[in-house]
Amino acid sequence: MNRFTSRRSTVTVALAARAQAAAALSGCSAGQISQTATQQAAVNGTAATGGNIALRNVHLRAAQSTDYVQPGSDVELLFVASNVSPDKPDKLTSITSDFGTVSLTGDTALPATDVLVVGEPDGQIAPLEASETADAAKAKVDLSKPITNGLTYDFTFNFQNAGPIKVAVPISAGESPRR
Repeated sequence: MNRFTSRRSTVTVALAARAQAAAALSGCSAGQISQTATQQAAVNGTAATGGNIALRNVHLRAAQSTDYVQPGSDVELLFVASNVSPDKPDKLTSITSDFGTVSLTGDTALPATDVLVVGEPDGQIAPLEASETADAAKAKVDLSKPITNGLTYDFTFNFQNAGPIKVAVPISAGESPRR
């Protein structure tokens, strides 16, 4: 046996193996959905869905000057509810929590393909003035237990057709500086 022939066949086999490995590895992710395409935000309260309703940017606005916001305080509950149904209207009937009584004011009807804006987030000029279909409402929570920043509090949003949607809601102190 010729040592050059032996070496040539070893190199040929090695190159063929390398080419097969490269082809296999380059086709691994073909047709797959990337991880960031379906990634959810890492902030509590940013997204909850149930039926045809999508809740976004759900948070409590509470000015906190001590360790806890004490029972008996009123805090605002802010959120946007979107009805993604092309033909079924819905209505927010109530919101419940173990941390206090939630009172709703304003029109909480949610026509098909419409949004319900509850509260005015900091930095926003009135509730979606440019959108003719946006209906503003308000939600206040009369606290029965102390709450504090850094924790989340469970709320259940009850819709006439979509039913209950549970959300872990964080506190936002707002843009005003702490005194």
